[in-house]
Amino acid sequence: MWRVPRQLCVRVASGGKLSGPRHRPAAFMSTLLINQAQYAWLKELGLREENEGVYNGSWGGRGEVPAPKRGEVVRQIGDALREKIQILGNLVSLEMGKILVEGVGEVQEYVDVCDYAVGLSRMIGGPILPSERPGHALIEQWNPVGLVGIITAFNFPVAVYGWNNAIAMICGNVCLWKGAPTTSLISVAVTKIIAKVLEDNKLPGAICSLTCGGADIGTAMAKDERVNLLSFTGSTQVGRQVALMVQERFGRSLLELGGNNAIIAFEDADLSLVVPSVLFAAVGTAGQRCTTARRLFLHESIHDEVVNRLKKAYAQIRVGNPWDSDVLYGPLHTKQAVSMFLAAVEDAKKEGGTVVYGGKVMDRPGNYVEPTVVTGLAHNASIAHTETFAPILYVFKFKNEEEVFAWNNEVKQGLSSSIFTKDLGRIFRWLGPKGSDCGIVNVNIPTSGAEIGGAFGGEKHTGGGRESGSDAWKQYMRRSTCTINYSKDLPLAQGIKFQ
Repeated sequence: MWRVPRQLCVRVASGGKLSGPRHRPAAFMSTLLINQAQYAWLKELGLREENEGVYNGSWGGRGEVPAPKRGEVVRQIGDALREKIQILGNLVSLEMGKILVEGVGEVQEYVDVCDYAVGLSRMIGGPILPSERPGHALIEQWNPVGLVGIITAFNFPVAVYGWNNAIAMICGNVCLWKGAPTTSLISVAVTKIIAKVLEDNKLPGAICSLTCGGADIGTAMAKDERVNLLSFTGSTQVGRQVALMVQERFGRSLLELGGNNAIIAFEDADLSLVVPSVLFAAVGTAGQRCTTARRLFLHESIHDEVVNRLKKAYAQIRVGNPWDSDVLYGPLHTKQAVSMFLAAVEDAKKEGGTVVYGGKVMDRPGNYVEPTVVTGLAHNASIAHTETFAPILYVFKFKNEEEVFAWNNEVKQGLSSSIFTKDLGRIFRWLGPKGSDCGIVNVNIPTSGAEIGGAFGGEKHTGGGRESGSDAWKQYMRRSTCTINYSKDLPLAQGIKFQ
């Protein structure tokens, strides 16, 4: 079932008034990217000076669409994204700042989730359970929650929406998306692609609606009882506020918050795997992934060798324009992020850390900072327990398994973690109840780069939510236990006699 809006919305409003082209001076219009020759390709994504299709607050109506039919629509959305994958990847790279291969890969992730959701559309449902009463059937029925609000962050402006949107749609929900204010073009472009697919199938484009704005819009979504489930991706600080607002109205929330992720390399680790894994996990996306490795624990017997290898690897990172195909490292997203990077480096020094690589702003246009390695801190240093969305890696020595497992778990977040070892017993202790307390627990691979088939999310201050694969679909549905009496008698459960 899809619950659909009464109308597909209005133009983007500013201060409560329409902000159409006729209300803007010609000088302003000429500064829009869409009107600059080098960005003319944006028009291929349907972007215009004025983009209609923003949710206007009116919801109503019901329509029956079977789950496999919903899956077919989602399949077509995946195909439409495939057709535009390179140009959408360009836009992700332009707005967010990540390198082009990561921008394209992010769109590919949405496509992959669509493929996954198509199969899921013929599988979702509950079991038929044995009843203790003769002539009775016990059924678990799953129905859509209704309206799913999706608030995404700047660092993955396409993929995180895709995790939520594709699964929510095959479950029978409609979606209201608020992307990050700094990546609004990609939000509009993706929404237009989805709307066209829906309309080609004689369905309202507003099944997947978009609203643009900042914290005021997010607050309105969190407080609105019509939003049956609110999926929020962002900082732990803001996530806590969102959770309280949603819980106050007894709504549902799905939280994907911060991560202070660790890699642990034991004395038997294969260093040919460790060094490139740390490099990708710590430096990829300029350290702006929620799964970025921020702490590296090295057994004391290999500490110096690994640090030296990392310094050499860091020195070979190709820095430059994210659109250049040979570049591996681009800018931070905002000037504020640069300031946070510098503050964290200074705090690390004050707490006894030594910057062995990087630590400065690069002398080039844009928000470029040096990928940074810090050694010499205590494992419980305040800065090491603070998530900084920047490419700073804190490196520590450890002596034994027991202490390093405890150090992995001592931070407030619990998103991703990884160990490097050949010891089979240690691997299973790491996966078990005395091992990592994170939602993602890896062995001999980086902390970042998760596949869509598994549930993505973390514990503790990471929020506890799960998106994408496995049984994450259940969060987008409501469950009913149904007992059906098809006999002519009325036996009661637990053998109760009431007569």
